[in-house]
Amino acid sequence: MSEGTFVMNRHLRKAVVVTAAITAGLLMTACQNDSTSTDSSSSTSSSKSRSQSDSSGTSSDSSSGKEGSAAVANNASSSKSGVSGTFENGTVAYLAPGKYIVTVPGRTDQQFFVADDTLVYGAGTICGDPQLTGTQRCSQDELEAATKNGDVPADVTMKNGIATAVTERPGTEQGSGSGKGVSGTWLGEVKYLAPGKFTVSDMKGTEQQFFVADDTLVYGAGTICGDPQLTGTQRCSLDELEAAAQKGLTAEVELTDGIATTIIEDH
Repeated sequence: MSEGTFVMNRHLRKAVVVTAAITAGLLMTACQNDSTSTDSSSSTSSSKSRSQSDSSGTSSDSSSGKEGSAAVANNASSSKSGVSGTFENGTVAYLAPGKYIVTVPGRTDQQFFVADDTLVYGAGTICGDPQLTGTQRCSQDELEAATKNGDVPADVTMKNGIATAVTERPGTEQGSGSGKGVSGTWLGEVKYLAPGKFTVSDMKGTEQQFFVADDTLVYGAGTICGDPQLTGTQRCSLDELEAAAQKGLTAEVELTDGIATTIIEDH
């Protein structure tokens, strides 16, 4: 072999080695790119899965919260208290703004309230023409004005202590047989009849029924409340009046339209 041929073969071997190295490098780069692409795709897919999972969890929690709120609302709605029912053939008397009491023979007197949607019907006393048949729609102001003048014969339907309808009974005289609706001053024995309802007896033994209202002034001198050893009277509560009247007491009672404005224990 000549020297020239030997040199040529050596150059060829170097070229082959270089080419192999370049090829190997390209293959490794391609593999790395594939791996990076795969990892990136996997990471993206994983992120999407987590996002979907988080979104699903949030939706579930939100749904649970709404159901809880609905349950609380239902419990609040069902927790209302108060008397419900219809009180027929009764008489209605005024106690305080928005507050009344209905008296039905043979039943315990029932206090009730009126609301904005309470229906009021009159037959000549609350409102309307007594000469006409049936009833007519009245306002709550007319109900208040009529009951301040005396008890009104009416039927009351209530739910949870609030009247849904107050219907005057046609052809019944206001205040008949009740003894309420009077004004004046009585001095005698005060007795408890029902919540918010009392009687006072005069010197002849004639009893006069009356009601108390939120603004009724009560003064005691040792029986209703206060110290009997002290001079004068002391302001008492309606609860203290009720407790004392159940045992019996003597007092001066001032009435306006059947409602006590002032009760002063006799001392």
